[in-house]
Amino acid sequence: PEEKARRERMRVSARGFTSYSLSEDGTQLLVPLSGRLYVVDRATGKSTELKTGPGVIDPRLSPDGKQVAYVREHDVYRVDLAANQEKRVTQGGTAQKTHGLAEFVAQEEMSRFSGYWWSPDSKSIAYTESDTSDVEKLTIVDVMHPEKGGEIFPYPRPGKANAKVRLGVTPVTGGKTVWAQWDAQKYPYLATVKWDKGGPLTLVVQNRLQTEEQVLAVDPATGKTRVLLTEKDNAWVELAQDYPLWLEDGSGFLWYTERNGGPEVELRKASGELDRSVVKPDAGYRNLSRFVQADKTLFFTGDPNPTQSHLWRVKPGGAPEQVATGTSGPAVEGGLVSKNGGLVVLNTQGPKSMPRTVVLKGDGTKLGELPEVAQEPSFTPNFEIRQVGPKKFWTSLVKPRDFKPGQKLPVIVEVYAGPTVTVVHQSMAAHLLSQWFADHGFLVVKVDGRGTPLRTSEWNRAVKNDFATITLDDQIEAVQALAKEVPEMDLSRVGITGWSFGGYMAALAALKRPDFFKAAVSGAPVVDWRDYDTHYTERYLGLPEQTPQSYEVSSLLTYAKKDSPIGALLLIHGTADDNVYFFHTLKLSDALFRAGKPHQLLPLSGLTHMVPDPLITERQYERVIAHFEQNLKK
Repeated sequence: PEEKARRERMRVSARGFTSYSLSEDGTQLLVPLSGRLYVVDRATGKSTELKTGPGVIDPRLSPDGKQVAYVREHDVYRVDLAANQEKRVTQGGTAQKTHGLAEFVAQEEMSRFSGYWWSPDSKSIAYTESDTSDVEKLTIVDVMHPEKGGEIFPYPRPGKANAKVRLGVTPVTGGKTVWAQWDAQKYPYLATVKWDKGGPLTLVVQNRLQTEEQVLAVDPATGKTRVLLTEKDNAWVELAQDYPLWLEDGSGFLWYTERNGGPEVELRKASGELDRSVVKPDAGYRNLSRFVQADKTLFFTGDPNPTQSHLWRVKPGGAPEQVATGTSGPAVEGGLVSKNGGLVVLNTQGPKSMPRTVVLKGDGTKLGELPEVAQEPSFTPNFEIRQVGPKKFWTSLVKPRDFKPGQKLPVIVEVYAGPTVTVVHQSMAAHLLSQWFADHGFLVVKVDGRGTPLRTSEWNRAVKNDFATITLDDQIEAVQALAKEVPEMDLSRVGITGWSFGGYMAALAALKRPDFFKAAVSGAPVVDWRDYDTHYTERYLGLPEQTPQSYEVSSLLTYAKKDSPIGALLLIHGTADDNVYFFHTLKLSDALFRAGKPHQLLPLSGLTHMVPDPLITERQYERVIAHFEQNLKK
């Protein structure tokens, strides 16, 4: 169950070879396959199966390449590759007090998927102890098979108990665990753990409201910590799991902040004192690709234009330089960079090209292109990207391939509109489904309004304490502004569809603004934010007992109970969803039914927050487009 849940948190639905890791010297591959572990010698091609017990989770090679650690049966184990013999590293792990596994909110909301870390010398392991005994337990039952027992998950809801997490350090050969000491009452979240070559064991801890975090250096011998840096924000502090990143010479570390109005990478001295800004807030930084320790060059992906992404490098004291582009014109690109910065594997896609993989030298010289095995679409989406209105909303508009200028068409808004996600991209792949919708006789629109990332900190944080007002207002304002430029958009026939936060937005639109949105399809919506998880919800809405009005104004139930009409609403939800539980949609359906408001409900039996089954996906979208044809083409 732990591995299944972990794959769900990482949004992994594929089977077979889904991951591998390379030893630091590049001579060995560690390959997990169907719960078994193999080490492959790259020189000879010989593979060796490791003698482990069943249920291996999160296997990783040691820095010296001589051992593999992993978690099974709630404890950390290791295998010495020379002897191929399993040894237990931690003791006493249970289902409610696990060792070496990241707790739910760490995986789902902090993007911290690991619960243990090798020391640079491969002699020690730092690991989390996650105690969920006080966390509320929720049960998911397979309603199609009532003879089966339900699965129980610890799920912390806003204002309620979180897992208690602490960090210990133990020798890999066994021995006493030394526990790191920090003020866990004030900073209960262990957000990030780094144990880089050249730096101390380093933690990032957050207060419950995520308005303050500290970077701590840990003495593994005593567990004592010292504060390197304190970061504060009146709204919330944004996490970046790549940081802190220590320089191997121990002289300092790289740090990510939005303190100065946008995403910025700083160089800090070993004491935590600011040295200089490496990537300025206006550069459009998004993700770290590589920091080359030898010459201190930083490679990152991003762009000042939020609809695009490119690979950039920054040399010490210099400004960002675009490394290369694998396609002409606008593009969405990301790259893997070799340890010495001499080789780049660039994934590139554009408005008229599907993803391709190009191999380059570090200076951008093209070496070749890796063959693609994916089937190419038989069409190119007919879309354009525009900035519209006084607020300069980024929008995309997809027209039918047989579009006739002057012909009025109904509109479908594909929405997400929540924190951390944008939907307007200069990417052919991002518009394939939109084109399928459009070819049924619709104009399809996407909008990135306030609250979405990749603009300014102020833009991003505009949703603080209210998910339901500006998010919806911005969708309407952008669609109206776009319609002034595209007169074929019939604003008397507008529908909206989305999943997860987008599902919340679609249902909100039908309930709150049925005058504008005549039809909506809401997939896996969060209905009442008091029922979602702590780390995500409290970051934006605060604690329910302190800011009850934030939860009230953001809840779909507030609008479902009002004596007012709603747009034609179709609700879709997986019955086994362990992120946004199925009871969210049941609560909304019940409230609408009691209020006498007609709607439709489509449960996806046994499916989670992802829908990886191709047949179910096909049937789902057939139902979606039928809903819009029935309600927008009358």
